[in-house]
Amino acid sequence: MSEAVIAGVGMTPFGKFLNRSLKSLSEEAVKEALADANVQPGQIECVFFANAAAGVVTGQEMIRAQSSLRNTGLAGKPMFNIENACASSSSAFNLARAAVASGQYECVLVVGSEKLSHEDKKVSFGAFARAVDIEEDLGAHIGTGTGSVFMDIYAAKTRKWMQTAGVEKEDFARVCVKSRLAGSLNPKAQFRATTTLEEVLSSRMVSDPLTLFMCSSIGDGAAAIVVCSEAYARKLGVKPVHIKACSIVSAPGIPGAELVAVSAARLAYEQAGLGPRDIHVAELHDASAPAELIHYENLGFCAPGEAGALIRSGDTGLGGRLSVNPSGGLLSRGHPIGATGAAQIVELTQQLRARSGERQRHGAKVALAENNGGQLAGDSAVALVTILAV
Repeated sequence: MSEAVIAGVGMTPFGKFLNRSLKSLSEEAVKEALADANVQPGQIECVFFANAAAGVVTGQEMIRAQSSLRNTGLAGKPMFNIENACASSSSAFNLARAAVASGQYECVLVVGSEKLSHEDKKVSFGAFARAVDIEEDLGAHIGTGTGSVFMDIYAAKTRKWMQTAGVEKEDFARVCVKSRLAGSLNPKAQFRATTTLEEVLSSRMVSDPLTLFMCSSIGDGAAAIVVCSEAYARKLGVKPVHIKACSIVSAPGIPGAELVAVSAARLAYEQAGLGPRDIHVAELHDASAPAELIHYENLGFCAPGEAGALIRSGDTGLGGRLSVNPSGGLLSRGHPIGATGAAQIVELTQQLRARSGERQRHGAKVALAENNGGQLAGDSAVALVTILAV
């Protein structure tokens, strides 16, 4: 197998856009990615299109790629519709990499697009609620019945983790402050205002210990990535970002099994021949603030019980030794679930190309993305870890 590379990326601003459609969001991201890669639509051989919730929120089912991309010049190309909860577009990226590395295609496109905002918030929350095994009894996972199933699940996990993790609520607030600072410097982020520890801690309690600012918000957006062979990238005259690893693990559905994020990270490090200390910049799935700290442990960035010390050290801040979520992450960049994984790759590609402005982790050569989705037997249903390098 040959190595696949990233030739170009693009994304829309993330936010709540009630007047925008899945089609318009997709078109904007695709146009930007193709221009960044110096590629014309006719040069794209195949499209991997990711969306998680259109069937619930907009009613569009079955042909989401074909309907969303019909005006982009890509009509008629082979298109695959990928749905894998919040990991939909990272799953599409995984398939795109495999298609190029195998030699099946030379140049393909990944699109992650999501329209979550709705005049009736119950519709949006209802989409999230379907990312569980609906035949399971959720009572063991849900604590306070806030109406947001996943925030109740995250809160229950957090309360259990805090018993041995050596962290305090203030550490979760530190994640939020760091996230909002990064978001304030990202023109594509949903939340652009900075905040303070006091404001985070005093914001409305959603599901103890999670306050409002500690929870990712509903949003809309799209991101796109051109993946090609290294030889094709040279023809395009672009600086390639190498895909060193992209692992995917589904939950075995057995309580007490190794966490999927831990398994995916181990596989990715093995594929890349690298370890946690080699990573300069990372985008982690911080659907809630505690999740970032939990993933510090899952990914080997610190030993169990040391996540609190790591966030307090400043090493994971902007420009730190290991800059984590310089885009603002899900908390501040936003979390239109089908676009989230691709947006992580967009940010890391820009970081490795030294195009991130005030968010730049100087000297970044190796980057990692962790994206997970759904819920099964007390763990995420799926997790992916991607490692990129220049």
